[in-house]
Amino acid sequence: MAPLYLHLSKALGVKSPVDLLAFAVTARSANTHSLGVGLHDAGFIYKMRMTLAKACKDFDALTPQELYALLRLRSEVFVVEQNCIFQDLDNKDQKCHHVLLYDAAGALVAYARLVPPGVSYPSEMSIGRIITRMQVRGTGVGKQLLDMAIDACHDLYGNGPIKIGAQLYARKFYESFGFVQSGEVYDEDGIDHIEMTKPAPASSHTAINLPSHG
Repeated sequence: MAPLYLHLSKALGVKSPVDLLAFAVTARSANTHSLGVGLHDAGFIYKMRMTLAKACKDFDALTPQELYALLRLRSEVFVVEQNCIFQDLDNKDQKCHHVLLYDAAGALVAYARLVPPGVSYPSEMSIGRIITRMQVRGTGVGKQLLDMAIDACHDLYGNGPIKIGAQLYARKFYESFGFVQSGEVYDEDGIDHIEMTKPAPASSHTAINLPSHG
């Protein structure tokens, strides 16, 4: 395995251990510790501002590598980390678009599934499988992911409401994006969930150019 400083140097765009040390000193003087990390933390680079490559693809446009990466990330978090045995592959993926965010090293760090109306709900579009890799949590990547997912939903499926089945602990996060509770708390695979809906935008949505990565 390559030394840690080689991975950090590549990720931060510095060329030598000396440059990396200078970067670290600058980061600490900029009060990096207030973010809850230290220079000993192998994941501290994710606390810096990252340039993310973003993509939105329908199922048929995904490469085998992209499909493997998103399914692995879903399994790592929803099955292993949350200790929840459930059937993730539900035959909806083929009908959906998939939002993927990559870090500078090309690793998939965030993902969401865009579900057209009539698949999860009779008349509403939905966003599901919203996920970020552990190392990037608390850095704003989740907000970037949901911002893009909401815009892409309206671009692809129109200006209707968006309904989601959110894990209860994340309710305040979704409320910050305009989602409101629209159902009672329910159990799904041993985890409390809540139905939430983001009303249709008041004004017409301006289409975005959906990026393609790969």
